[in-house]
Amino acid sequence: MAAGETQLYAKVSNKHKGRSTPSLLDPLLGMGFPAHTAVLTLWRPVLFSCRLRCHRDDPSLDDPIPQEYALFLCPTGSLLERLQEFWRESKRQCTRNRAHEVFPHITLCDFFTCEDHKVECLYEALKRAGDRILGSFPSVVPLVLHSSISYLGFFVNDSPADVIREFAMMFATEASVLAGRQVGPVPELRLSERKLTQRPSSSCSPDVTDCTVKPCTKQLHLTLAHKFYPHHQRTLEQLARAIHPGHGCQWTAALYSRDMRFVHYQTLRALFQYKPQNADELTLSPGDHIFVDPTQQEEASEGWVIGISQRTGCRGFLPENYTEQASESDTWVKHRTYTFSLAMDLISRKDGEASSRRNGELHPSQTPRDISSIQALQATIARRSVLVVRHGERVDQIFGKSWLQQCSTPDGKYYRPDLNFPYSLPRRSNGIKDFENDPPLSSCGIFQSRMAGEALLESGIRVTSVFTSPALRCVQTARHILEELKLEKRIKIRVEPGIFEWTKWESGKATPTLMTLDELKEANFNVSLDYRPAFPLASLLPAESYDEYVERCAVSVGRIIRACPGDVGVILIVSHGSALDSCTRPLLGLPPRDSGDFAQLVRKIPSLGMCFCEENKEEGKWELVNPPVKTLTHGSNSAFNWRNWLPGS
Repeated sequence: MAAGETQLYAKVSNKHKGRSTPSLLDPLLGMGFPAHTAVLTLWRPVLFSCRLRCHRDDPSLDDPIPQEYALFLCPTGSLLERLQEFWRESKRQCTRNRAHEVFPHITLCDFFTCEDHKVECLYEALKRAGDRILGSFPSVVPLVLHSSISYLGFFVNDSPADVIREFAMMFATEASVLAGRQVGPVPELRLSERKLTQRPSSSCSPDVTDCTVKPCTKQLHLTLAHKFYPHHQRTLEQLARAIHPGHGCQWTAALYSRDMRFVHYQTLRALFQYKPQNADELTLSPGDHIFVDPTQQEEASEGWVIGISQRTGCRGFLPENYTEQASESDTWVKHRTYTFSLAMDLISRKDGEASSRRNGELHPSQTPRDISSIQALQATIARRSVLVVRHGERVDQIFGKSWLQQCSTPDGKYYRPDLNFPYSLPRRSNGIKDFENDPPLSSCGIFQSRMAGEALLESGIRVTSVFTSPALRCVQTARHILEELKLEKRIKIRVEPGIFEWTKWESGKATPTLMTLDELKEANFNVSLDYRPAFPLASLLPAESYDEYVERCAVSVGRIIRACPGDVGVILIVSHGSALDSCTRPLLGLPPRDSGDFAQLVRKIPSLGMCFCEENKEEGKWELVNPPVKTLTHGSNSAFNWRNWLPGS
């Protein structure tokens, strides 16, 4: 550890040693446990007991591990996808450089230290600073490419840079004030993000800590490549010119932390499992991160290195060919984010206008902006996109065609025979029998939908409208996604029967009985009663031909696009697996697939599978691009009968 880091570590350690502790800790302190270990054991018994098991041989277990925090401004959406593609190609064509150690970002505040139990003060500081600057945050962050012999990146100039610096200064001021309050830990159990933290409370013993946050005063920049070979400059510039800063992007301020002890170490990632052959060797599991100090490898023989396991904290030898080089930021902890978006900006302005009405008079807002100018700005920073999503896991997919008999009483009432059955079913005019060919989501399907919605929220995309197949499972999936996006009350679900499943694949000679809009409304689905679909529900033909099906989908997608002429953002379509092909190929200008190839393709589409199309207005066409979130993969879980374990069974 460098001298400066050692001094800072000692400074933080001394503050922990001077902390007064409640009488509840006295027995543990009397047994010889350090104060911070005893405190964590009492307040986080489950989480900390796991850490004790993994770190039982960690020599630093009883040390108050200091963390460093930093604030970054990170791109999301299409711009992030282009940057990540640049990351991959620049690494492939020009090998690694320093920029590959960290994800795309603009540094707002340099790394600073903060005690664990003050971390939530940083969260509050981030929210306060974001709320204060939201109204003036630039709708467009202009990025200008700059290249030199050892650096390539985008610079942020002019007034947008000044506003971003002002936000960084606000956060630094708020964090220094809030994290310097007289606070102490409160004996309440709570799991925080991915590390041990303690909630502040002014009712406990005083503990003053100076938390000095320094906003970045240098030229605001987003680094693309740094410390690369000079002969790679031209190639890197060519790759960088393919990135168009005008790609749709919502900027997110993200708070990260890292373990300051390993700042100058190399980070390795274990590829294979390794069981130690000697006492001085490390146990490796795939995915483990190992910190390696390049200056302390004299004792290691060829093909071996000495490292410290992040998972266990232990130091030992390990075979180097069992690992690969990882990025420095792979071991960082992401805490809180604050996303700046025009949608939030518009909401805040509407709220401001409402609050400015006093005594029946409308008082002008502090930061007025013409709505039409905001819409014009939207067109410059984002493209219109269509995200087609398959519904979540359906009940009959798990419990078979006789699922309804498994959960029905003789008098036709629903009960839950397995935890993967939904907790309840909505009321239908013809009773429970109508669910037979219109099954709901399973409990896992609901969880899948919520997980996808949460990931979409974190990705930063802006959903502006939602269309679904009239099948209950599709409407349910759309609702749960909107709930995670915090849009369930602001965006109505538009039911479009034209994107219903190919009726040839539906059982029976007649189209299934689907819930009406009134029934969906009664079941608390926020469906639109004003939307006029391309195909009314009654127009669906039983056992239609493949040509009729693809034509129906093509017409419906055209109607959906025309229904959102001025919407800049993401049009979400929740339908069936078949829709990922039949609803995107018309946009891409491609003819229908052969019906046999189509059937083989659709069988491989999982629950919550996604296809993402983006409009390229410059070239007058739609393009298929990477979805904004990762795929969802999971295994099967067989039914379990405890009676099989009885003696003699």
